Amino acid sequence: MKNTQILVLFLIGAVITVIGSYFKITHEPEDWSSLFLIVGMTFEAVAGIMLLIKLFKKNNSDSFLDS
Repeated sequence: MKNTQILVLFLIGAVITVIGSYFKITHEPEDWSSLFLIVGMTFEAVAGIMLLIKLFKKNNSDSFLDS
């Protein structure tokens, strides 16, 4: 997986987490806010794990976003 795809996955997770936080602050129905928070943080965790695997894997490329 390319680093740009990992970055996009992380950004999608961040946006979903912010939406869930907004729902929590405005006291929207608890089911939706909790769901958004869980899904968003799961996206971020998966992206973080994938990035760590990518960083620890041997990489011959010099550019971060091109590998």
